[in-house]
Amino acid sequence: MELKTRAGHQGTGPGAITPDGCAVELYSRLPAGPEPDIIEAAVPAGASMLELGSGVGRMTHPLLERGFTVTAVDESPEMLARVRGARTICSPIEDLDLGERFDVVLLASFLVHAADLDVRRGLLRTCVRHVAEDGCVLIQREGEDYHSRVPRERRDPHGFTVRILSSEPVDEGVRSVHAEYVFPDATWTQTFRARPLTKEQFEEALAEAGLRADRYLTEDRIWVRAVPAAA
Repeated sequence: MELKTRAGHQGTGPGAITPDGCAVELYSRLPAGPEPDIIEAAVPAGASMLELGSGVGRMTHPLLERGFTVTAVDESPEMLARVRGARTICSPIEDLDLGERFDVVLLASFLVHAADLDVRRGLLRTCVRHVAEDGCVLIQREGEDYHSRVPRERRDPHGFTVRILSSEPVDEGVRSVHAEYVFPDATWTQTFRARPLTKEQFEEALAEAGLRADRYLTEDRIWVRAVPAAA
């Protein structure tokens, strides 16, 4: 499967770069952070999970360690080659149709902010297609000041620095974000496009797809538990 670079997305640095500008080696180095704990607290023990956009398994591996059964989906074979212990499927998310239902569907990494409206609708339709009637979809949103608090940087305890250098408008409702990841031995950059969504716009997008926000899992409303609208 040959993948075309997405318009407005690019990346630099050592190793393979995916069509959306992500560097495989960079994501192999990033820690999981608090996300696996947030997910574990929101779903039943031992749940079956469909992880959309798993990348190298940054969250997959901690979730497996917590006793969940994970099917990891990513369009990058280079990313999936780093995943261990999970069933892996190489496919664009919006095209996925496994004919299966899962207790939990994960849509993390701000994927719901896809700049292309058709892509966003496709992502959410995939979530609905694969979630069990009594299951849930866990979605990670951008922070409400993600595009206004720039430039900014964060020094990670693991010894690297993340900088969001700019967020510039490029189209109606779309912004171009430039990020930099600095490690002692290498630097990566990523430029990508995102469509900011207010809480109201986000919930409207869910409703259009047949989902509703059940509850926000974090005080900053970045993590959301959604359920089928009929539930």
